[in-house]
Amino acid sequence: MNSSTKKALKTILPIALGVFLIWYSYFSTTEEERRQIIHYIKNADLFWVGISILLGIMTHISRAIRWNYLLQPLGYKPSLVNNILILLTAYFTNLGIPRSGELLRATALTTYENVPFEKGFGTIVTERIIDLIMLLLVVGLAFFLQTDIIWGFLKDRGLNFTYLITIMISGIIAFPLLFLFVKKSKHPWAQKLKRLLRGLLGGIFSIFKMQKKWAFVFHTLFIWTAYVAMFWVIKFTVLETVDLSISQLLVAFVAGAFAMSATNGGIGIYPIAVSSALAIFGVSSVSGDAFGWIMWISQTLMIVVFGAISFLLLPLWNRNK
Repeated sequence: MNSSTKKALKTILPIALGVFLIWYSYFSTTEEERRQIIHYIKNADLFWVGISILLGIMTHISRAIRWNYLLQPLGYKPSLVNNILILLTAYFTNLGIPRSGELLRATALTTYENVPFEKGFGTIVTERIIDLIMLLLVVGLAFFLQTDIIWGFLKDRGLNFTYLITIMISGIIAFPLLFLFVKKSKHPWAQKLKRLLRGLLGGIFSIFKMQKKWAFVFHTLFIWTAYVAMFWVIKFTVLETVDLSISQLLVAFVAGAFAMSATNGGIGIYPIAVSSALAIFGVSSVSGDAFGWIMWISQTLMIVVFGAISFLLLPLWNRNK
C-alpha cells in the first residue's frame, strides 16, 4: 500500500465510521425515541448552551496565551490575535482531515510569524503531551470518585478483580523488561519508540525551563476545568440529567473525550459514548443521546462558525506582512 493510499484511508475511514455510527444510531432507535431526542435538542435551553459555547471560546483564548509561553523560551512571541485565529482554523480543518490542524498550525506560524516550522511543531507536540497527561489525571479522578459504580459496570461485563490484578502485575514486570529491550535494541520500531519517549519526557520537563511556568500551569488547569464545566452545564438542558453530580458527569466526560479521537471531531461516536456512560447511572438512552447530541452540536457549530471566520480573516489580518 503506497503512502497516498494510506493518507486517503486515514481521511476517509474516520468520516465513513462517523457516518455509519450516525446511521446506526438512527436505526437503533424507535420513531418515538427519535421524536423525543429531536424534541430535547430543539428545546434545549439556549442560556446553558450559550454558557457552554462561551466556555469553549475561552479555552481557545487561553490556549493561544499558553502557546506563547512555550514559544517565548525559543525567542518568539507571536501576536495573540494570530494565535487565536490559527488555533480556530486548525480545529476547523481537523473536522475534515484528522490531525491536519497540527501541521496547519506550525505552517501558519511560519508564514505569519516567521517561526521555523520544526520549532513551532515542537511546541504543539509538547502541548499535546501536557493535554494527554491532564486527560489521564481526569480519568484517574473519575475512577477514584466513582470506583464502585465503574467497578460494578466492569464486573457485569466479565472483568473480575483477579484478572485485573494479574494484568497490573504483568505490566509491572513487563515494563522494566520492555524499557531495557528498547534501550538496547537497534530495531526501527524500538528506535521510533525511544524517540517518542524522549519527546514525552522532553515535553514534560520543558515546562520547568520556561519563564512563566506558573502562568502556563494556571492556563492548563483553567482549560481543563473549563472543558469539564462546558460539559457540566449541558446537564441543565435535559430534564433527566439535571440532578447528576459532577463525579458522575466526569465519567461521561472521559468517555466523550476518548470518542473525539475515534472519528473527525467525534462525529457519530461522541453521542453514543456519552449516552453509554450516562446509562451506567440510570439515565435513559433517549436522555443520554439528547445530552450527547446537544453537547456535540453546540461545540461543533462553534468550531465551524469561528473556524471558518478565522480561516478567512487570518490572511486579511496579516495582509501587510
